[in-house]
Amino acid sequence: MEKYIKPPVEIRYERELTALKATDTARRPENWQLSPKSVRTFILGSPKPLTYNGETIHITKKFFGNDALVERCIITLAGNRGLMLVGEPGTAKTMLSELLSAAISGISTNTIQGTAGTTEDMIKYSWNYALLLAKGPVKEALVPSPLYVGMSQGKITRFEEITRTPAEIQDSLISVMSDKVLNIPELEENGLLFAKPGFNIIGTANTRDKGVNEMSSALKRRFNFETVTPVRDVSLEKEIIIKEVEQIALENHIDMPVDTDVAELLAATYHELREGISESGIKIDKPAAVMSTAEAVSVYYQTLANAWYYEEDVQNLSNLTQNICNAVCKDSREDLEKLKGYFHTVVKEKSEKVGGIWKKFYETKKYLR
Repeated sequence: MEKYIKPPVEIRYERELTALKATDTARRPENWQLSPKSVRTFILGSPKPLTYNGETIHITKKFFGNDALVERCIITLAGNRGLMLVGEPGTAKTMLSELLSAAISGISTNTIQGTAGTTEDMIKYSWNYALLLAKGPVKEALVPSPLYVGMSQGKITRFEEITRTPAEIQDSLISVMSDKVLNIPELEENGLLFAKPGFNIIGTANTRDKGVNEMSSALKRRFNFETVTPVRDVSLEKEIIIKEVEQIALENHIDMPVDTDVAELLAATYHELREGISESGIKIDKPAAVMSTAEAVSVYYQTLANAWYYEEDVQNLSNLTQNICNAVCKDSREDLEKLKGYFHTVVKEKSEKVGGIWKKFYETKKYLR
């Protein structure tokens, strides 16, 4: 099997998807690969393994958060309205959209990446200009973009960071989402592309981008909005960190176990900095930086990789502190003083009351610079 740095969801979980599809007998919308029940099982996991081709296949939990939100997202996509996932950066909006697309359409890579430079051609279609000059505006000269692909094949089109796209480009989706038809005026014949069953759009937008390119009310009405919130439970955040770091380490052939105590300390640190209050009630100046779980995973993996590649026996807390400092201060050096304040109050208190790893963590405050 060919290896990738980051395999798409449909490749990474191919065995699970194949087993679910083969054993799925529930009701499903037209042109869906799996029924809504099996899509939910794929994303949220199942305690009961499947037996397929003589193998026992465990369906793992892939999205940690609000299970009811996932169920609502699935039902939205079973209807005729688009799905818009909004929330702070790093709350797994993209991951959820990938999981939904892979389970429903069998592909998660039919994607538009929204930027200030995104054009209508990148969304709908463009032209092979050599063929266009030779044969004129014929269908074979047309180069499909993700929206065209989704409509013609009955697949989901993902639109990442939609509010980073200019407003006039966003609004080109309105007629497509209302009428489910794409007008191609250059084609004299067959100039209308009607969407096949199964087509829909999943958009994502960061709340921190609010006001950059605000969506029009007309476009908003074409979507059901779901807010993906940060993980609020420290034990759950610890579980996510451990699971994700173990997976990344496995993919990169790093044979070093995850230290659960370090993962718990990191989860508690991120939680307290994000919420602006410690477990014991001490108020903290919240950094301006986004303290996301995804970033916590990256911070821990950097610490683990440092120990592995420099052949150290244990994961050094001084490296963890430096990685946290770099993550917190990436937007503003003013956040360094807030992080120092957190160490001098919360971490100091825990080092005195709890001791152990928190005492060692407090001793690394000299690396905050």
